[in-house]
Amino acid sequence: MKQTPKNVAIIGSGLVGSLLSIYLKREGHNVTVFDRRPDIRNVAFSGRSINLAMSNRGWLALREVAIEETIKEIAIPLHQRAMHVIGKPQYFQPYGKEGEAIWSISRGVLNRKMIDLAEKAGVQFRFNEKVWDIDLPEAKIYTGESEKSEWQAYQYDMVFGCDGAFSRVRHKMQRRSRFDYSQDFIDVGYKELSIPANADGTHKLDKNAFHIWPRGKFMLIAMPNLDGSFTCTLFMPFEGPVSFENIIDRKQATTFFTTYFPNVMLVMDSLLEDFFKNPTSAMVTMKCYPWTYWDKVALVGDSAHAVVPFYGQGMNAGFEDIYMLNKLMETHGDDWESIFMEYQKERKPNADAIAELSYRNFMEMSSKTADPNFLLQKKIEKRFAAKHPKKWIPAYSRVTFSERPYSEALAVGDAQEAIMKQVMQLPNIADKWDSTEVEEKILGLLQ
Repeated sequence: MKQTPKNVAIIGSGLVGSLLSIYLKREGHNVTVFDRRPDIRNVAFSGRSINLAMSNRGWLALREVAIEETIKEIAIPLHQRAMHVIGKPQYFQPYGKEGEAIWSISRGVLNRKMIDLAEKAGVQFRFNEKVWDIDLPEAKIYTGESEKSEWQAYQYDMVFGCDGAFSRVRHKMQRRSRFDYSQDFIDVGYKELSIPANADGTHKLDKNAFHIWPRGKFMLIAMPNLDGSFTCTLFMPFEGPVSFENIIDRKQATTFFTTYFPNVMLVMDSLLEDFFKNPTSAMVTMKCYPWTYWDKVALVGDSAHAVVPFYGQGMNAGFEDIYMLNKLMETHGDDWESIFMEYQKERKPNADAIAELSYRNFMEMSSKTADPNFLLQKKIEKRFAAKHPKKWIPAYSRVTFSERPYSEALAVGDAQEAIMKQVMQLPNIADKWDSTEVEEKILGLLQ
């Protein structure tokens, strides 16, 4: 169904805001994007980013507006995890079936590209323009230098809040009666570090792998960039015996890295400078409802459902919001009230599911990936899935390599976990993990 062109404001020029602007422009709408920050294309990156992992959902949303191939040029496929466990040689865990990969992209590089593509499509950007207030029933926004300065009012037909976990648009919606809201910070922070390229521009580690150094309550990850470097992220508790608060000088930092990440010390040239220069950032799960107001205002991406980054699905979930919104626009045409109503009803359970999965994946990545029982369980699951691919699709593959709902991945994953709990109780499971008995036990439990 074709839509009547509307005058639309998008608050936030991040990944979700810029992709949404491309979608809306394609439908013939007049789109202006406001951002309180300067144009990211003219700014040096700030040392608080985690490289993005683009997977099926994200690619589907880009394919719909014919920019998938353009974005693949700035991405690197990762087919496996490279595990760096103390006292063991590096080993690999393939992500999915042959040919399945997640793609590493620098957030800054991608964001710059998306703004370029949106501008090319005719979207107007207003940087350094802070939105302080929004009149929800009127879809009117107010911008100004500061909260106390004189404000300029802009009238729109619709406003989309794509302004992240601490959204100004959502802040205004929160004041309404019966608006549910919760935020939950985890007690782990993160810090960006980097591994430079070799002198000839090649990567110092395998460039088609997602590198993980699991250390129980903390861990380091590394993802490749096109220029031969790796963006690394250290995840660690804020407080406690091994924590950010306990590393305050170069000597303590050197001891920490030599003890827990000896092989990383050798490849990180500016490790200590990065450690003390880059900020320690917090991670939050943010939930709210409703996501929309009449046919006037809607929250998309992190402003509606920020998640911790441990499933690499924050951006993918935001892009999927846009893809689903677009499908509803095709169905309902100009009936924006129905579009918004169905959008929030369909997306909310899936947003809650990926929040839960992301939190659990943190527990898995940091502590379980080095646990022999966990590895044995994964080995049994993998063997069974290879023999019965229709009967057993792992939760990770359901999230990362399919477009089925997140809520389904969570429910099926829980059912599989209950089955595996019983299988792991079998006597001498370590000796007969690849036996017919184990296979038949799983088949029986699946009935």
